[in-house]
Formats: sequence, structure tokens, C-alpha cells
Amino acid sequence: MTEALPPWRPLLRGARQREGRSPQARWLQLATLGCDGAPRVRTLVFRGWGGPAQLDLLTDRRSEKSAELIREPRVELCWLLPKARSQFRLRGHRLTLDTASDQSARAQHWQQLHPGARSLWGWPQPGAAFDPEGSFPEVLGDEVPQPESFELVRIELEQVELLELTGHPHQRRRWRRAQGWLEERLNP
Repeated sequence: MTEALPPWRPLLRGARQREGRSPQARWLQLATLGCDGAPRVRTLVFRGWGGPAQLDLLTDRRSEKSAELIREPRVELCWLLPKARSQFRLRGHRLTLDTASDQSARAQHWQQLHPGARSLWGWPQPGAAFDPEGSFPEVLGDEVPQPESFELVRIELEQVELLELTGHPHQRRRWRRAQGWLEERLNP
């Protein structure tokens, strides 16, 4: 039996569609807990849905965020869609996939990436000291095998809040998996 699509998904799709072809419609901010206990925030690109309430992101396994997500898998994401005047706050945790599922999903994402986007995984380790002699390829073509550092981060969502910054007062709603994704109205 297939899990039903949560009621917030069509709202998110509609808000993203109002953004048009803007690349910012795919950018969201990921908040993690650093290995030193300090909060960390970075912008990532939404890569698709792994399930009705699972979203896919990609990262470099050599990055700090990869280690942070192993240490503390709970995350929050903020997806601001300015033309739609909507802010989605997504809370959940990183899923640990079995080896076969992870390899299959990574292979699919790798093939979907443009060669220029793939090039990031051919660069030196993120956050390491800059070496002007380092190799920074502009593209990685189809003939280049998927690097070991290419990592899928699948987030299982537990709670979604939508703040709509239109009208007076603004509208705020929340859905929680534990309550069957029933909508709750909140003060903005």
C-alpha cells in the first residue's frame, strides 16, 4: 500500500510553481548541530522526493555536514519562496538507507545531474585549505564514475509549518506526522 501524499505537499508545489524558473525555488536552508555543539546553517539544492514525506538533498561525504548528520540526524530546513511570500519550515531526521536503496538512489541522482553540477564532486575536499594548484574541473561527464564522496541525504519529515506572508494577519499552519498530518492553525 502506498502512503498518501501529505496535505502540505500540494501547497509547497504551488508555492514553488509561483517562483517560475527561478533557481532559488530549489534552494533551502539546512540547520544542523555542529560537532562542536554549535548550530550550523547552509543552503542546499532540493533534488526531489524520496517518498511522500521524504526529501532528497546531495552533499559531499568529505564535508563537515556529513559528519554532523551522522552524529545528530535531526534537522530543520527553511524553504523561503519569496514570490509566493511563503516560508516552509520542515523538521525531521536523516534516514539511514540500506545499501542497495542508497546505491540505487545515488546512481539515479548522479545521472540526473548536469555535468557542470557533477563537477563539484571532482573538486578538493570542502573546507580544506585552498591549494591554488588544486584541480577544479568544470564538468564531469557521463564517462566519469560516481565518486565515493557523492552522498545522498534523505530527510524523513516529521513536522511542516507554513507561514504565508500575505494578508493581515499572516497565516500560519502546522502539520505533524504523529497526528496524521492534520492541519493546525497557529498564530503567526
